[in-house]
Order: sequence, then C-alpha cells, then structure tokens
Amino acid sequence: MDLEKIIEDTAVELLRISATRLPVDVVKSLQKIKERAYGESAILQLDNIITDIELARQESKPMCQDTGIIAFKLEVGDDFPIKSKLKEILVNATRRATKEIPLRPNTVDFFEGNPKDNVDIRGHIPYFYIDLVPGDKLKILATTKGGGSSNVAKLGMLKPGVGLEGAMKFVIDAIAEAGPQGCPPYRVGVGIGGGEDICMTLAKKAIFKPIGQRHPDPRVAKLEEALIEAANRLPIGAMGVSGSDTVIDVNIELASRHPASLPVGVVMSCWALRYGLAEIDKNGHVEIFET
Repeated sequence: MDLEKIIEDTAVELLRISATRLPVDVVKSLQKIKERAYGESAILQLDNIITDIELARQESKPMCQDTGIIAFKLEVGDDFPIKSKLKEILVNATRRATKEIPLRPNTVDFFEGNPKDNVDIRGHIPYFYIDLVPGDKLKILATTKGGGSSNVAKLGMLKPGVGLEGAMKFVIDAIAEAGPQGCPPYRVGVGIGGGEDICMTLAKKAIFKPIGQRHPDPRVAKLEEALIEAANRLPIGAMGVSGSDTVIDVNIELASRHPASLPVGVVMSCWALRYGLAEIDKNGHVEIFET
C-alpha cells in the first residue's frame, strides 16, 4: 500500500469534485430560492445558475472559469502515520489537478509571474488550515473558492462599545456594499472576536457548515437568523437583479476578544460554494462524502 499516493489521488479527485459538483445542500437551497423568486430577471438568473450546475456535474467540467485560490482544511488524527509530508503531497496533487481537470492557473507572483500550476513559488499556496484530532484518520476538505467573492470580504476592527448590535450592522453593511460584485446569492461566514487574523479564519471556516445548521448556542443562533432575515430584505438578489433572496445562509463563529478591540470578519462565497470532502484511515481506506 502506498499511502502517500492514495492521499495524492484522493486530493486530486476532491479538487475535481469541488470544481465540477456543487454540494447537494447548496443546490437544494438555490432551487428553493428560485421557487420563492419573483420577477422575470430573477427567475432567469436562477434558471441559468441551476442549468450551469447540472451541466458541470454531467460533463465533469468546472462550473465557473474562476477555480480560485486552492486551500485544504485538514483534520489529522494523532495516529495517522503521515503528517509532515502532507503539505508536499497536497502541493503535488494541486499541480496534477490543475493539468488533469483542468483548473485555471490563478497564482500570480508579483515578480515571477504565473507558474501556471496553482502553486505559490514561495510556499504559501495552496493554503492549509490544520487541526490535530484524536484517532487514526485524515479528513481532507478541498476548496476552489473564487476571487470575485473573496474581493468583497470585509474586516472591521470595531470599537468595543458598539457591541453585538454594531457587529451585526457591520455584517449587513458589508453584504449591502458587496451588492452584485461577488455573484450572489451569497453564503456568508461571520467571525467575531479573537484578533484580525482569527476572526477572518473563523469566518472562512463558517461558510463550510451544512446549510441550515444553526449555532449550538441559541443566543448566537438567533443572531444568525436575524442576519439572514435582514440580508434577504436587501434589494440585491441573484446576480444583483433583485427579486430573490440575497443570501443562502449565514453562520457565525465567536471567539473571546481583547478588551480594547472588537474584530469582525465577513467572508462571502458566491452561489458556487465549492468543496470536496473525504476521510482516509491509516490503512488507506478512502471514504469520499457525497456533497
């Protein structure tokens, strides 16, 4: 058994899934948004989106030309036998996926240009979020989040006195300012607390929660519901033509803050919230989760 090869092959497949197969819960949410939509333009935009999703899955081709800056979220078990080589393996997988799927090469160095393999020559991309967990398995989430929705992300270092009400206003203002630029309806992640880096990381992780899953703290869950309701009153809608919901879902993650600051991060995904998820055990058995 060549466990390194198994990991690499699995990661290539996950990047293919991410680029070509929108998760089922996102598709169902878009279909429900279409059922509630009003106005010819909104219904037409949602029809086009759903048709694109179906064609991408049928033909195994990327649903958007922008296949993003690649990132991997890893949960590494204490007893999983490969740890320090994981980054090298997944960098190789990224190079292969770029050529084989294919993915658009998106890594542009300021001095050296584009190496055309989606890998950063300085070693920062693909980007890795790594959690150490009990057990003997490796869980890989691979994502191809596009640049358009990344461009409308917001970081706010608010004064603590504005409190949660001020934080919620910042989120709605960020969605309103994004308008149609990031291809709504949006999947929105919100991180509150920690520091400037922590809140943005929390927000990024929040967008990969299952659609409709509310925060276990009922107080936070109520804030999520309030943000969904407020955001969907905005006259933005699918691709900015109004007449439909502006957000698919909103999830919040909280961390303790410094007494002198109130960091708020807002990360939005376009309607094409793309990722693939798999788990590999120490014996090389692979389970790819249907998304």
